[in-house]
Amino acid sequence: MNGNSAVLGVDGCPGGWVGALVSGSGVTWHAGSLASLLALEAAVVAIDIPLALPVDGARRACEVAARSRLGSQRSSVFFAPPLAVLSARSHAEASVLSRAAGSVGVSIQTWNIVPKIAEALVAGPGLVETHPELSFRALGPITAGKKTAGGRAERTALLASWLPFELPTPRPGRASVDDCLDALACAWTASRWLSGTAEVLGEELLAGRVSRIVV
Repeated sequence: MNGNSAVLGVDGCPGGWVGALVSGSGVTWHAGSLASLLALEAAVVAIDIPLALPVDGARRACEVAARSRLGSQRSSVFFAPPLAVLSARSHAEASVLSRAAGSVGVSIQTWNIVPKIAEALVAGPGLVETHPELSFRALGPITAGKKTAGGRAERTALLASWLPFELPTPRPGRASVDDCLDALACAWTASRWLSGTAEVLGEELLAGRVSRIVV
């Protein structure tokens, strides 16, 4: 990450990460490890992954606020597991460690992103946590799910109202259309953070790290 006016939005995808690097009125698409994306020149990097974990069974305030705002779509925000889960070697062990810390068992969806959480936590300071569905709804109304043709069209139109763009062909890495749209939504939030206009949900300190979701 370097100090310039470019911003980078990052979303997890099969096999790694996808990034949308916005500089001026253009966007370039990238895929690979998180370290490789963070080597790109960007003033702000916004990423859809927890950047701070609780040490006990408490829910992160930012996730509670995000789920409340999303209403019927709240299930798109997973509750972050306790920090102890990062040392688990299996889904079953993750649930044991989570319960021992005072939380509940770990869902398979959460377990599947634990390696990405670990990757983000060692990436160093400077990342901004966001959530694409919050970003989309801040851009405008959403009426359809992201996996539907109508939902993709809505999200594409909302992002195009901010930045005219074309989805990459072929897709970067193993990223889907949804992954690319989510990465660009994260870049939109990164631009708001850079300009000082972003909204911050549920900021608190967890295990020495700032926990918040930025919109």
